Order: sequence, then structure tokens, then C-alpha cells
Amino acid sequence: MIALRGTGISSGIASGPVVYYRRTQTQTKRTSVQDTDEAVARWQAATQTAISQLEELSRKARAEVGEEAAQLFETHQMMLGDLDYTERITSLIRDDHLNPEAAVEDAGKEFAQMFSAMDDEYMKARSVDVLDISSRVVRILSNCDDKGITGKTPVIIAADELKPSETVQLDKSMILGFILTGGNANSHTAILARSLGIPAIINVDGPLRPEYEGRTAIIDGSIGYIVIDPDESTKEYMSKKKREEKALRTMLEQLKGQPDDTLDGKHIKVYANITTPSDTDSVITNDACGIGLFRSEFLYLRSSDYPTENAQFEAYKSVVQKMNGAPVIIRTLDIGADKHVDYFRLEEERNPALGMRALRICLTRPEIFKTQLRALYRASAFGKLSIMFPMVTSLWEVQEAKRICSAVRSELKKERIQFDENVELGVMIETPASVMIALELAKEVSFFSIGTNDLTQYTIAIDRESTAGLEKFYDAHHPAVMRLIDMTVKAGHDAGIWVGICGEIAADVSLTESFLRMGVDELSVSPRAVLPVRNAVRSVNLSK
Repeated sequence: MIALRGTGISSGIASGPVVYYRRTQTQTKRTSVQDTDEAVARWQAATQTAISQLEELSRKARAEVGEEAAQLFETHQMMLGDLDYTERITSLIRDDHLNPEAAVEDAGKEFAQMFSAMDDEYMKARSVDVLDISSRVVRILSNCDDKGITGKTPVIIAADELKPSETVQLDKSMILGFILTGGNANSHTAILARSLGIPAIINVDGPLRPEYEGRTAIIDGSIGYIVIDPDESTKEYMSKKKREEKALRTMLEQLKGQPDDTLDGKHIKVYANITTPSDTDSVITNDACGIGLFRSEFLYLRSSDYPTENAQFEAYKSVVQKMNGAPVIIRTLDIGADKHVDYFRLEEERNPALGMRALRICLTRPEIFKTQLRALYRASAFGKLSIMFPMVTSLWEVQEAKRICSAVRSELKKERIQFDENVELGVMIETPASVMIALELAKEVSFFSIGTNDLTQYTIAIDRESTAGLEKFYDAHHPAVMRLIDMTVKAGHDAGIWVGICGEIAADVSLTESFLRMGVDELSVSPRAVLPVRNAVRSVNLSK
């Protein structure tokens, strides 16, 4: 029996033979072209073919997996038309006289390297996507296809990494699970695996040796555990756990439509966090009662220039309309720290987590802030929208943000543009300073939402993105963090406002009862965590 460890990114248990994903091995030819017009035309034709293929993949994904997966391939289509990307390929062909196959491959590697160097995990994961679209165009130019997997027995697929298009094109009835030596929990392949409900493990800590192929393996996607040639006791244990997980999933599905009430009748708001408008479908599918955190910075991260007011308005409007009157809390842009956007031209800082970011950018560049606020207020006419300010450390920051909000409302009134006059404003509590002045802040806003990810890093002085062997020192359950949460709840309630948690530990069901006993009014979690948290809430009796 051989045991391996990795990072579980899609829960569930699978058992079956291991088969390696086979790719057609091609060496991209590198030649010098004289007729650059013909070479550019050949590349453009291949790109159009790739776009047509992606349209078909999008339809296939929408039918088999759902809207979220389909959006992945629509994103790939947009990436193929990205101006910086296409200009780089054109330059390599026209200026360097490089043949289109090599030009596309080189441009893809350059952009993938750029994404990989970013600190933001979402943007880092896009490196796989740009390699995927580039290799698709190269394959079209080279007239070759991937073999993938063959055979008639369902298998556990092993690979270094799987591209989203490779995942979707596989026969789902033949896939029991994925084990990858590389990968990223935010990659589109990870999203697809979770959407399909297929157990998946990435970053396996040992090499997937050739001799493992064909041998039986059991994988546990919830804890990232892999066993090659399991013994009888391991098989029995995993089989029992699989039955228990199936029973739990069945029970959780029955909670849809049920209230988020404790056993003694205390109502808790269980909301969902989202990053893009397409995530709203998952919010609805998982029966969240609202959106507690919409990370609006995705609009800026995905754009090559400042997104326009109308572009932002359409994005916010689509979310509030889909939620059909349910609450939607949108955080104003949180650029900076681990989220780099070149066109913001922020000065390089030794410690960006403590530098120019989030509300600090908005208050020093009010023209950017006002554009976003105008879009938010306009979208408020189409549903129940609230606005939340991140990275607050001082009272004057909130007061200044409110003054700009007031100016925006006055402008919209003069222009006779409709908006909700009663949009609630809130503050993210994610610094120890904001906790210490929470009572004063609470008098300025309608709600607090505690961002425990940043609150933890600023409290225990460990960078949340650090990989320098500090894992055992980073403790989101640290007593200091728990006390700061408790202090925030008390301050908010003393001032008559509600208090929620939107950080990662909101989904930690081992803490649900503790949060409810503190008096937390709302828990906002990833869409897939909504029903497990609802189950935890409904199991608590606060009267005892």
C-alpha cells in the first residue's frame, strides 16, 4: 500500500484504476517567415477556428455542467481577442518574422509567466487559461489533436495539470476522479471538477510514477488523501466514509427552502460570497438567502483599463436582478496588497499589505471611486443593494466615503437617474484599529461585516499569502481573533446595527455555535458551504 498526500479541491471519495492523461507530443516548429501578411492571416484563421471550438465547448458545458462552467469558455473566447495578447503575437510575426505557431506559443508563455508572478490567487490561476488558449491555436495551426484517454472502464485520471478544455471534452461517465501533481484551487479545472461533483486532488506531494498506471487507487478529495493498492481495512474505512458522505449530501439537499433558524428560534442570515456575476447561479442553486460579499475588484482585475461606469453598472445590475429582491452586499474595489492591476500604476511598496490599497485608493483617487459609486447606485434601482467599504482604520475615512456617496446621489438626482434612496452603507471590519473604534464606526453605518482573513493576518502578524514555513503559526482560531470578533459584535449591537462574518472561518462549522453565542447575525460563505452552515445553525440551541 502506497499513501500520498495532496490538496483536496473537490470533495468526495473515488476508487478505481489510475490512468494517465495522454497528450499528443508535438514539437512546435520555429522558422523565419518572409510573407508576414500570409502568416498573420493564417494565425487569424486559426484563432477564428479556436473561437468556434470554444463556442461549441461552451454549449456542451452549459448542457452537461451548468452556466458557471459555460462561462469559463466564454472567458477563453474573450482572452483570444485580448488586445495586448493579439498585439504581441502580431509583433512577433511582423517584426521578428516568427512563424505563427512559434509566435502564439511564445506569447502564451510570456502572458502565463506574467499571471503566475501575480500574488492574487485568482489571477495566478489564469496562467493555465492563457496556456490553454495558446496551445489550442498552435494545435489548429499544426493540424493535431490530443488523444486524452481511451478505454471502456471508468478511471481516476492522473496528470501534471489539466486544462479546462481537456476536462470538458472528457467523457464524464468514464471519470471517477482527478489527481494532479500541479494545479491551483482557483483554476477553471478545479471549478469544473467541483461543478461536476468529481473528487479531485492537486499538488500531490510525491511523483506519480509510471508503474502506478492501471493499479487500483482510492482518493479522498476532502482531505487530499491518495492510496495506491489499498489494503482491506483502508477499503472498508473509505467505503464507510463514502456512504456517510452520500447520506449527508442527501440530507443537506433537503435543507433547501428551510429557514436558517436555531433550535430555539433565533434567525441567522446565511449568505454567500461571490467573485463574478456568473457565481450568482451557484448562490441560487445552493439556496443562499442573499449575497453577503460581492468582490467587485474582479471587474478591475479582468480589464486592461479602468472599467467604465456602464460596464460596472451592467455587472452589478445583472447580479441584483438575478437575486430577485434578496440582499446583495457589494464591496467597493479592494485593489492593492495581493491584487495587482498594472494600469493603476501604484508605486512599488516593501509591504503592500500595509500600503496603498482598497479604500485608501478610493479616497486618494476620488474620480475612480465616484465612477464605481455611480454604477452601484444606478444598479440599486433594480434590487436590494448595499455598499460596503473595505480596509477601514479611521473614523474620518468612513465619513469621507459617505460624503462622496452623498455627492454622487446629488449628481444622479440632477441627472434624473433613478436609484434607491435607502441604500445601506456598511464597513468591513478587518483591522484591529477598526475593532478598537467599532462603537464610533457603528454610528456612521448600517452594518458591519468582519473580514477574518485580513483581521487574522493583521492581528497575529503573519502574511496570509506567506509560504515561508509559517503554517503552524498561522491560526485563524487564535483567541485574540475570537475576542476581536466578540468585541465587534458587542459594539455593533450596542449601536443598534447588525454584524456578520464574511471571511473563510464563517464556513467553519466547528465555530458556528461559538459565533452564534457571540451574537453574530449573518454568516457569508462560499455557495457550496451554504447548506453545511445552515445545517450547523439548525443544530444549535442557544437557550441551553
